[in-house]
Amino acid sequence: MTEIVIDDFSERHHPFEGCFNFRDIGGYGGLNGRKVRWGRYFRAGRQDRMTQTDLDRVAEFRIKTQIDLRRSDEIRDQSRGPLEGMGSRYVWHPLIPNDGSERLNNMVGDTGISGERYLRYLDFDPALWIGIFDVMADADQHPLLIHCTAGKDRTGVTTALLLSILGVARDVIEADYVLTNRDCERHVKFIVQNQGLPLGMSRETLLHVAGVPEDAIGTFLDGLERRYGGPLNYLISIGVDEMQQRTIQEALLEPVSV
Repeated sequence: MTEIVIDDFSERHHPFEGCFNFRDIGGYGGLNGRKVRWGRYFRAGRQDRMTQTDLDRVAEFRIKTQIDLRRSDEIRDQSRGPLEGMGSRYVWHPLIPNDGSERLNNMVGDTGISGERYLRYLDFDPALWIGIFDVMADADQHPLLIHCTAGKDRTGVTTALLLSILGVARDVIEADYVLTNRDCERHVKFIVQNQGLPLGMSRETLLHVAGVPEDAIGTFLDGLERRYGGPLNYLISIGVDEMQQRTIQEALLEPVSV
């Protein structure tokens, strides 16, 4: 695990009252010294518990597109959230099918979150990834919000692939992923106060479940390197070609300085 520290967490993290792990990926150094644009790509967990104060604040971001990575059963329980009603285009790309958790357990064992488990996300429908990156390549659909339920695993893997396209250094990608753990205390406090602890689960266990293992995204990237020669080659192999990657770079990196 990298030792790099991202010291602008308070700037990129938005502490909504009823939505957690909501962050901007802007400001990271990317390809040819160009920085990732602020206010163009947000990553988050579910938004259905947002308060009115939250709704007033998120409206300021003028999010044009919501990319939902959740399964249909999660959406049924949690709803699509409020953004569609605020004018955002809703796009559904469920990276894991409804029986995906069971299938992942059969592939790698019921070991909890890990980089090896993340790699198996790629064994599901590659067309879903193509659809996600099609949206990222269309600047007219930005700003966008990409999310799952907790905004850490499916969202984390997708964001790591995007940051790779943008030329962000691997140690920064890993450090960005681990920022999830900095919002866990708030998240757990909210759950305990509003729902109580899940049956048979201690507060410490819930805190662990809400976070991410520090080495997971590194293991995922190592696996891509072994299997495909890196994340960019993986994306090319499924149809996100070099031209589309360049279009994504132009959409999400600051212009070249003159």
